[in-house]
Amino acid sequence: MTSLKEICGGLPLHTLPENRGRKNGIPHAPVRTPNLTEHEEKLALKNSLRYFPPDLHPVLAPEFADELRHYGHIYMYRFCPQIEMRAYPIQEYPCQTIQAAAVMHMIMNNLDPAVAQFPQELVTYGGNGQVFSNWAQFWLVMHYLSQMTEDQTLVMYSGHPLGLFPSHMNAPRLVITNGMVIPNYSSREEYEKLFAMGVTMYGQMTAGSYCYIGPQGIVHGTVLTVLNAGRRYLGVENLAGKVFVTSGLGGMSGAQAKAAVIAGCVGIIAEVDEVALLKRYKQGWLMEITDSLDHCIVRLRKARKDKMALSLGYHGNVVDLWERLVDEFNKTGDLLVDLGSDQTSCHNPFNGGYYPVQLNFKEANQLMTSNTEAFKVLVQESLRRQVAAINKLSDQGMFFWDYGNAFLLEAQRARADVGKEGANKGEFRYPSYVQHIMGDIFSLGFGPFRWVCTSGNPEDLVVTDEVAKSVLEDAVLQEVNDSVKQQYRDNIHWIEEARRHNLVVGSQARILYSDQNGRVAIAVAINQGIAEGRIKGPVVLSRDHHDVSGTDSPYRETSNIYDGSALCADMAVQNFVGDAFRGATWVALHNGGGVGWGEVINGGFGLVLDGSTQAEERAKMMLSWDVSNGVARRCWSGNDNAYETICQAMDKDKKLKVTLPHKVVDDNILKQALLTLH
Repeated sequence: MTSLKEICGGLPLHTLPENRGRKNGIPHAPVRTPNLTEHEEKLALKNSLRYFPPDLHPVLAPEFADELRHYGHIYMYRFCPQIEMRAYPIQEYPCQTIQAAAVMHMIMNNLDPAVAQFPQELVTYGGNGQVFSNWAQFWLVMHYLSQMTEDQTLVMYSGHPLGLFPSHMNAPRLVITNGMVIPNYSSREEYEKLFAMGVTMYGQMTAGSYCYIGPQGIVHGTVLTVLNAGRRYLGVENLAGKVFVTSGLGGMSGAQAKAAVIAGCVGIIAEVDEVALLKRYKQGWLMEITDSLDHCIVRLRKARKDKMALSLGYHGNVVDLWERLVDEFNKTGDLLVDLGSDQTSCHNPFNGGYYPVQLNFKEANQLMTSNTEAFKVLVQESLRRQVAAINKLSDQGMFFWDYGNAFLLEAQRARADVGKEGANKGEFRYPSYVQHIMGDIFSLGFGPFRWVCTSGNPEDLVVTDEVAKSVLEDAVLQEVNDSVKQQYRDNIHWIEEARRHNLVVGSQARILYSDQNGRVAIAVAINQGIAEGRIKGPVVLSRDHHDVSGTDSPYRETSNIYDGSALCADMAVQNFVGDAFRGATWVALHNGGGVGWGEVINGGFGLVLDGSTQAEERAKMMLSWDVSNGVARRCWSGNDNAYETICQAMDKDKKLKVTLPHKVVDDNILKQALLTLH
C-alpha cells in the first residue's frame, strides 16, 4: 500500500508499479468514441509519453495505445495509486504550507470512491467531470504541492501541472483553467478529440476545481428548489402528500432521494444503472428500491394518501415511468404527480449521460460504442417520448421544470415538443429552475456557500454548524425584508436537518445558501473559532460554481437575465480574476459544467482559514466581491431584487459604487422611435 509520503515523492519511475488495469467491482466511465485519425492517435500517444523518460517508452507505449483503442482515452491505469483514496487529516500531508496541504485534502476527497462517480477514470461527477486527465498528472500535482512555498503558485492547464512559478504570499497558491478552447472550436465533437489527445479537459464545476463535497451540495440545492417550487407552483408551505418524479441517482443526481425526504414529499426517482441505485440505497439515501412499475404506483398511492415522506428508487428507465403515469391518468383520471424534473446528464447525452428507453443498460452501453449514430437516433427518439408524456401530465396540472442539465436543450435538438411561442433564445415551454425558482434567490445574493473542516474531525463540523446557525439566527433579527428572512429560516432548518440526516460523504463538509452578509459573518466567526482553538484545524471556504456570480450560462444560471447579455461571460471571468487578487487561496475558470461543453463559462475558488488576522481580512474582501459582482450584473440587467440588494450593499460599504440602471417606463417611446426608422 502506497503512503502519502510516497504519493508526494513524484511519479514512481525507478520501479514501475504493476499494471493492474481496470479494477473490477467499481463503476467505470463509458467508453469514449473520439474518432481520431491515425495522426491524432499518434499525437495522443506522444503527448502521454512526454511525462516519462524515453527508456520507459517501449513498456508504456503499447499499453497506452491499448487504453486509447479500448476506452477512447489514456488514463494511465498502471499509475493509479495503491492507497486508500480519501481526505486525510491535513496534518498528515507532507507539505511546507498549510494551503498546499488543504488543496491535497480536497483533491483526494474528489477522488474518494465513496464520493467520485468513476474514481479510476478520475471522474468526480456528471459522467465526465474530471479532476485530472490521467494519473501522471495526479502524481505530479501532489509532488509540486508538497514542495510549494508561500512565494510560489502552481499553474494548472486543463489537468496538466505546467509548474511552480515564483509569485508572492498574497497571490493564489494555485490557478486552474479547464477547457479554455478558442470559441470557434468549442464543439462537442472537437472536445472528444482534444480530450483524447490529452490537451484539454472537462472539469464540470467543482470536479476540476477540487471543491466537490459529495452529493450533500446538490441535496441542499434540491431541497430549496423543491420547497420553493411548492410555494410558487402549488401555493403550499407543506409538501406532505405531494409527489415529485425525476430521474438520476448517479453523481450529483444521487442527492434527489434524500432531498425529497427532507422537503417532506414523496420522491420517485428512476435510475437505469443498478450499481448507482444500490450505492444510494446502501448509503441510506434511498428508503426503498424496486424494479416494478406496478409496485411504484402502489407505493406512490399509499404514501400520497398517508402524507408520508418517501424516497423510492425505480430501477428502470424514466421514460417508462412517465408513460405509466400517463396510463394511470387515462385509466383512472388520477393525476399522481405534482412536481416533475429530470437530472440525467443531458450535457453528455450520447456518451452515457442519457440512456434510451428502447434498450436495457447493457445493450445501450454496447451500442453507444459500436454504432454511435444509431445510438444517437434512439436517444433522440427516447427524448421525444419522454417529453410527450411530460406534456400530457403538464396539461392536467403537473408542474415541470428543467434542472439546468440541458434536458430541454437536447430535447429541442431532438425535435421534441418543448417550444414556446414568442420565446427568446434559451426559453422553452417549461422554465429552468433558475428562471422560476432560484434566479430570484441569486438576485438577493444567496447561493451555495460551503466549508470543509480539514482536520477530518467530525467535532469540528459540529462546532462550525453551530457557528453558522448562530450567525443566521442573528441575521433573522436584523432589519431585512421578508424574502431574505425566509431564506435565512430555510437554511437554519437545513443545518438542523443535515445533521440529523448524516449527509457527510467524504470530507467533513457543510453547505448552505447565504448572502454576502451571512458569508462574511460565518467566515469571520469560523476563523475566530480556529484562533481560539474551538476548531482544531484549518477550514477551507468554497462554493459551488453554480452561484450568484460564478457562472454565465444562458440555459441555467443566467437564464433569467433578459437584457440580451445571457450569452456573455464577463461576469464569470471577472469573478475569477477578482477573487484571485482579493485573497483566494486558489481559483479556477472552466468551459462547460452543468449544461455542457461550449454552453457555459464558470469559476470557483478555495480560501483557507487558519485563524490568522490575514485570513480574516482576505475572507472579508474576497467574499464581498464574490457576491456583489453577480448582484451588480443582475441589477444592471433589470432585476428588482438585485437592485434593492446592491443598493443595501452600497449603503453598508461606501467604497462600493455600482452603476445603476434607469428603467424605460413607457414602451411606447421605443415603438415610436423605431417607427421613425421605417
